[in-house]
Amino acid sequence: MISRKKYARAEKTVPKGFESPNDFFNYVYNDQDIIWMGQNTNHLHDKDGIMEAMLSSIKKGDYAKYPPPEGFPELKDLIQEDLGLTHGFDSLITAGGTESLYLCANNILDPNNNTLTCDPGYLIIDNFSSRFGEVKSIPIYNKECGYKLTPQLARENLDKNTKLLCLIDPLNPLGSSYTKEEIKEFKEIAEENDIYLLHDITYRDFARKHTLMAKYAPEHTITIYSFSKIYGMAGLRIGAMISSPNIINSVRTILINDLGTNVVAQKGAIAAVNSKYDWLDRIRETTYHNQKIIKEAVDQVEGAFIPVYPSEANMLAIDTYETGVKPSELADYLLERGVFAREGTYTSKLFGHRYLRVSFSIPTEHVKYFAECFLDGMEELTADK
Repeated sequence: MISRKKYARAEKTVPKGFESPNDFFNYVYNDQDIIWMGQNTNHLHDKDGIMEAMLSSIKKGDYAKYPPPEGFPELKDLIQEDLGLTHGFDSLITAGGTESLYLCANNILDPNNNTLTCDPGYLIIDNFSSRFGEVKSIPIYNKECGYKLTPQLARENLDKNTKLLCLIDPLNPLGSSYTKEEIKEFKEIAEENDIYLLHDITYRDFARKHTLMAKYAPEHTITIYSFSKIYGMAGLRIGAMISSPNIINSVRTILINDLGTNVVAQKGAIAAVNSKYDWLDRIRETTYHNQKIIKEAVDQVEGAFIPVYPSEANMLAIDTYETGVKPSELADYLLERGVFAREGTYTSKLFGHRYLRVSFSIPTEHVKYFAECFLDGMEELTADK
């Protein structure tokens, strides 16, 4: 019998009525009427040229050939130009930002190293980092630190074995982000302690303001780029990593997809970056409006609150702890009403029992329906206490 690895990830929570996480996700995926607020995906694209570019690629039979192993040069150049990271930087196209995170941990960490992450956060990073070293997960669910891993907390928790400091910016699941001053301080921390900064900017384009770490600490930063969220291409699994040539050259030796990333997805990604500023304002304005609707509903429930508002991402957390309603109960109730949301255990080991995470890059009428269901659910579930 094959034993479980010491770094094996914990099982995802299975909602009632389902045998496994895969069984559950298959159910919500195939329900064409469900309102999708559980995975931070973007459902606000229409005819933006992205789908059309992929259909054209399919019709030409592009998928019968392997693409360049590191990604089409055109796409690599477009991503770096989009970020303003052209001179002195290099990039690799990957099968989603998640693969980039894995490659980063694999490339940088040795068994005697540790990684600083935060809780709540994107726990997949903890899982990957634990495979190659130790993980120090820092609690950040409080007002004092602004619900984020601050430079002060980083200084208090790093030691001589710290090699990687992870910043999810904006942060999944709370939507907190970093100021330019904080970014500059992280630069000083990296240079003083000779550590690397993993800057996961998956939700960057939803933010009102955003500062790239790579522009201040280019030799110490690995930037993680995703097409899953703002570009609305989650199911196509495409992303990138951008860093100094020295770091990218090192990653080239451990590439997983040495036969390249999905051709059709790359063609869609090229169209997405090229068209970005034709549709970006529309999508951002919709998400800004949608989270206001959620806030108005939450404010009507005594004891419930949103820790970070406004969110700089396309999701936020709703804390229901003081109401006595468990997030898992609320998630089950919403699912019965045709709304897919996630309890906090998916993004926190310490605080997941406190909050429900909901994303709002969906049509406004769907958010209004969620608000109605949320209020009904809180009234019903509170009455049962």
